[in-house]
Amino acid sequence: MIISFSGMDGAGKSTQIELLSEAFLEKGYDVKLVWARGGYTPGFEFLKKIMRSVLGKKLFPSGRSENRTKKLENPIIQKLWQTLALVDLMLLWGLYVRLSSIRGKVVICDRYLNDTLLDFRRNFPAAKFEESILWGVLRFIVPEPDHSFLIWIPVEVSLKRSIAKGEPFPDDKETLEWRLGAYLNEANFPVGQFTLIDGRNSVEENYEKLLASITVNCRKGYL
Repeated sequence: MIISFSGMDGAGKSTQIELLSEAFLEKGYDVKLVWARGGYTPGFEFLKKIMRSVLGKKLFPSGRSENRTKKLENPIIQKLWQTLALVDLMLLWGLYVRLSSIRGKVVICDRYLNDTLLDFRRNFPAAKFEESILWGVLRFIVPEPDHSFLIWIPVEVSLKRSIAKGEPFPDDKETLEWRLGAYLNEANFPVGQFTLIDGRNSVEENYEKLLASITVNCRKGYL
């Protein structure tokens, strides 16, 4: 079984994932937790370290900075970055997640394909990546989750929670406003495909809601 969580920073995804993972483990299931965003998977981070050691940190700077932003505006570097990110996601979601699910494991994904779509639209507004062959292949091979949750919170709440958590690279207010609008746009996250959860509700209330949704809608009665 595959379950995906999408949504704003600080919305409570990690808390719900932890509770859900514990529930499945108590039932005796093998649970795999997968955190991924296009260009920010463990495998891609390892690849970037190799590239920095070989080509130099000036060419591939780490962290959010003005220098890094300028480098990614270079069409060649931007194309290379996108290509490697998409291939990496094919291996992670299209191969690892799919095979894990086929083998009977419960795979819980913290962010999934639609989140990466928003990231790429925001970070590369001029790029036509959605028209590329690689993006089409990625969409084709990534397995459809048995259930998808979208947890949202207002921008002000996200900002406060990011500060409280000490996020090293929090999104600014403008970016969060853009993300919230994109997350609540049904064209990006159809209501029939995603269960919307208000992250301002109590942890217990939201947990009960997602448990009820999984029990009713999943093909197998795992819980």
